[in-house]
Amino acid sequence: MKRVRGRLTLLVLVLVVSAICFLPSYQPLYQALPAWAKAVLPNKGITLGLDLQGGIHMVMEVDEDRAVEIAVDRSVTSLQDQLVDKKIPVESVKRTGPSSITIQFQNADLKAQVQKLIDDYPTFLEKDVAGSANSLLWELRDTEVKRIKDSAINQALETIRNRIDQFGVAEPVVQRQGLKQIVVQLPGVKEPKRAKDLIKETALLEFKMLDEDNQIKLEMPARIAKDKEAEIVQQFASKVPEGDQILFERAVEKDTGHEYRIPYLVKKRVMLTGDVLSDARVAIGQFNDPYVSITFDSKGGQEFERITGDNVKKRMAVVLDNTIYSAPVIQERISGGRAQITGTFSTQEANDLAIVLRAGALPAPLKIVQDLTVGPSLGQDSIDKGIKATLIAGAMVVIFMIVYYRMSGLIADFALVLNLVCLMGALSALTATLTLPGIAGIVLTIGMGVDSNVLIFERIREELRGGKAVRSAIDGGYEKALLTIVDSHVTTLITGVVLFLFGTGPIKGFAVTLCLGIAINLFTALVGTKVIFDLLNQRQKVETLSI
Repeated sequence: MKRVRGRLTLLVLVLVVSAICFLPSYQPLYQALPAWAKAVLPNKGITLGLDLQGGIHMVMEVDEDRAVEIAVDRSVTSLQDQLVDKKIPVESVKRTGPSSITIQFQNADLKAQVQKLIDDYPTFLEKDVAGSANSLLWELRDTEVKRIKDSAINQALETIRNRIDQFGVAEPVVQRQGLKQIVVQLPGVKEPKRAKDLIKETALLEFKMLDEDNQIKLEMPARIAKDKEAEIVQQFASKVPEGDQILFERAVEKDTGHEYRIPYLVKKRVMLTGDVLSDARVAIGQFNDPYVSITFDSKGGQEFERITGDNVKKRMAVVLDNTIYSAPVIQERISGGRAQITGTFSTQEANDLAIVLRAGALPAPLKIVQDLTVGPSLGQDSIDKGIKATLIAGAMVVIFMIVYYRMSGLIADFALVLNLVCLMGALSALTATLTLPGIAGIVLTIGMGVDSNVLIFERIREELRGGKAVRSAIDGGYEKALLTIVDSHVTTLITGVVLFLFGTGPIKGFAVTLCLGIAINLFTALVGTKVIFDLLNQRQKVETLSI
């Protein structure tokens, strides 16, 4: 009797814990609980996946070649600074291919001095070029090109994760697919356009000086329409000096809300990049205009102080993804490692800018290969159909078990209900994401839940036909079916684990419900129903068994 009481106590305990864990998943009841109960109970339950509550599914591809070009451009800037520091006069240092740098100089005697610098750039190889007495060609090593491309994927993956976390999406899916693709699933997103813009924003922050000495700036219009940028660039392309470029600042008229662009002539040389930022936050100015306050790390703060000290009374452009956010005049040397990005943007735009700056820049632009937006109405339709399928499957199984196994079938149905209660409690405790394939896993668990009882009942029937007493037949049936049930469940469990390890998105959801259902089914079939049979046999001597 003690063994039966122990198993009965365990059964009741499991039911109570499952019900408590499921409470946060049923918000109307959870919200009605007193505050002390909410403090004790878990505050999060089952979350619905993309296919159930709607959201965004995107497959993006990283522009690996552009990542290599960006890395070479940074080496060009570093090399230019080093040549200035060592006072080696050269005509030009520029990227002449996706992964090559060409250094031009007038005096051939300087070649040996420049060649010594390659020791500081071990990722480059010097290439022999015929008739190149006054120039050098450096080529990025193949191993380094491969490393940059692979690193670009991993860095983009981490950057996207950071941005989504700060955006506040519950249970996002961000994972690598193939060699250079990234899958992003954002369930429950209410502003899909804002989320997409935030994810694919390269967020390459650069500080560049305006070229105010060149007369071309006097010929350019003071402002243009927002869709005329390409025409201005084409019109002045032949007049732009080497080492300069035309960039535009976005501006909005406060009275009318009309958006326009301000063209600037900017030096291509990057004075400072956003990789030295340690923080970015939104603040409100004295005229209630939002701006982004940025903080540099120690190295960036020192460099920013030096740059501003060398360029007092000159204009510096704050450039994000080739768009100028502001171009203030440097009034004095700026120390303390802090600066401001001002512009004509809203509070939401300032918040998004701060998010991408805090999360870091993408190593290269992203191209959206696949873009699907699942509406919440479709999600609700999927939920309704899933619930309907589960109820129909459950009802058919319940009716079949009662008709075929009579009272024993009713006990098996109790185990089925127990199985579902424990499964929902386990999913809630794990704060699992329920998807449509996950619901399919639950339906499959219903079938497997009675499958174990069918094996047990058939063994009991064999024992009864052999002339054994009811109690001995029940014990013999459970004992003989044990190994068969365990073997079948273990093989299915292995399949579920493999699906979870190597599957993606919805397949993982199916695997989670399948594995949990198998584990719980072993408990309910071997402990739950056996407890009921033992209680019946102990309260009264059962001569016949309805099976």
